[in-house]
Amino acid sequence: MRLVLFLTLPLYLLDQLTKWLVLAFISTNEVVEVVPGFFNLVQVHNTGAAFGMFKGNNWFFVGLAAVALVALFVMARKNCFPDAPTRFAAALLASGVLGNLTDRLVHGYVVDFLDVILPWYGHWPAFNVADSCICVAAGIFLVSGFLPEKKAQAAGQPK
Repeated sequence: MRLVLFLTLPLYLLDQLTKWLVLAFISTNEVVEVVPGFFNLVQVHNTGAAFGMFKGNNWFFVGLAAVALVALFVMARKNCFPDAPTRFAAALLASGVLGNLTDRLVHGYVVDFLDVILPWYGHWPAFNVADSCICVAAGIFLVSGFLPEKKAQAAGQPK
């Protein structure tokens, strides 16, 4: 419960605040250079999934987000996140899913605004705070699955 109050809720509020600021102060055809040639602020309306894939499926992703939140809640109640890294990741995932779900319900699209330009790639697809939380959570879940104590628990061996 502490992670919800001190991590999920503040990150959700940060996500919503930053999106509100973008909608209020940056137009959809405007690029605000923060670090020239590397980082800009923009306003992109995303009705699809990550990186703008599957555009036009907003209601499908509303349903998917709702299912994901219910699954996270059930898994948390069943103690499926036994250690600090997985509890941290679950809290991050919840904040990200809630942030983008709120956008989809309120606006009909997700507001993306962070525009990174990579020298070897070009413009990375625009993203937001919620997307960052989801990606970091996925990374933590992935890495924690390879930790030695996880392998021993999965095999039924003592730590």
